[in-house]
Amino acid sequence: MQHDFWHQRWQANQIGFHLPEANPLLIKHFPSLQLQQGACVFVPLCGKTMDIHWLLSQGFKVVGAELSPIAIEDLFASLHLTPNITTVGELVRYSSDNIDIYVGDIFKMAADQLGKVDAVYDRAALVALPKDMRQQYAAHLMALTLTTPQLLICFEYDQSIHAGPPFSVQADEVKQHYAQSYTLTLLESLEMTDGLKGKYPATEQVWLLSVDNASSARKA
Repeated sequence: MQHDFWHQRWQANQIGFHLPEANPLLIKHFPSLQLQQGACVFVPLCGKTMDIHWLLSQGFKVVGAELSPIAIEDLFASLHLTPNITTVGELVRYSSDNIDIYVGDIFKMAADQLGKVDAVYDRAALVALPKDMRQQYAAHLMALTLTTPQLLICFEYDQSIHAGPPFSVQADEVKQHYAQSYTLTLLESLEMTDGLKGKYPATEQVWLLSVDNASSARKA
């Protein structure tokens, strides 16, 4: 991962990607995952997203992974929680009631560290990575989570007019990464009213990645 780039962004507070409230697309489409209250949701490359506040308020448990300790210290402060901090392998775990965040390189994270999760919410991970890393990330995420269902949010725009991140991830690429393991459903595709970063024409796409019972039985 581009560690220095992201550490510099957080140190300089250049976090225009951070929304001041929960993502409306999460609130609208999260029921598609059909989770029971108390289920555990994994949020990769989570930053200090307000989406975690919303998930906790709805009665879900949250496990996250994030490179920047600054982001996670801010997250726990905003939640008014004092975390228990421990070292787990090459990662540092921040824990409190119903929330565990692993700080470090997500590629250093193993399935036994993560434990069982019931769903993945990926709003900021796949689109944060350059193209040459996205296949590796998708494969690693499926191995980490045992191909648990996902709610995935992506952007599509002309990559030649903006270098990213966030990067443009088109439908064909989503299918390339995930179609062999999941049933893919495009829940919504909408034009961003103000464009990406307020100036680049873009669409935002919400995908449900589900696993049918037959596929689950074969994997078991």
